[in-house]
Amino acid sequence: MAQALLPVRFFSEITKQPQIELASRRGHNRAQARVPVLLYSHMTYYERNLPHWHPAGCAIFITWRLAGTLPETLLGKLRNSPEPANRKFALVDCELDRAAYGPRWLAETEIANAVQQSILKGAMELQHYELLAYVIMPNHVHLLVDPRMPIERITRGIKGTTGHVANSVLGRKGLRFWQDESFDHWIRKPAEGEKIIRHIENNPVKARLVTNAGDWRWSSASAPVAQALVPVRGSKAKET
Repeated sequence: MAQALLPVRFFSEITKQPQIELASRRGHNRAQARVPVLLYSHMTYYERNLPHWHPAGCAIFITWRLAGTLPETLLGKLRNSPEPANRKFALVDCELDRAAYGPRWLAETEIANAVQQSILKGAMELQHYELLAYVIMPNHVHLLVDPRMPIERITRGIKGTTGHVANSVLGRKGLRFWQDESFDHWIRKPAEGEKIIRHIENNPVKARLVTNAGDWRWSSASAPVAQALVPVRGSKAKET
């Protein structure tokens, strides 16, 4: 049985005026993108089963997965573990890359395409965020964005629309497609942003799905997607 979610709690704290550092994005023959990094800003916090810190004006790394993709034994171990959050995330990430437990519905082309289209639409058409990097793996999604609205609204929009489409493709009714809660982490330093971009786009290589990051169709490293993102990234560079 899935663990019941705790009530969502929101907190807000005003600190000093924001100062933003910009990390240049290199490689993949793309216009340079920049990763906003917060030094001081307005901070929003809420929690369910996980803590969520969302400072204004900085890039956010988000991960969410299909429902039922982690064994309860591992989840119970993590809940009772004194390990720091980054270590717990690394363990979960490795388990998801193995894809040895639960569904792998994102490996189906029609479903992966629907998720990719939703992510790109959020950036290019709806302008809910600047899209810095993403990858759609067989059972989870990594996303790095500079948000223009609350992260919870962004993830709820993507997961809501794509979950409906995916369940229709699979012939499922009234069943949960995505795990309710997502993991997120705000970027503190330019070097950290660069590291996370590499982690996202090299994830298919790490999981031995392809030998070159650019060969994975459902990623910001793929050539067609990279070309589509050039105007967005170029306009951002001009503003800064």
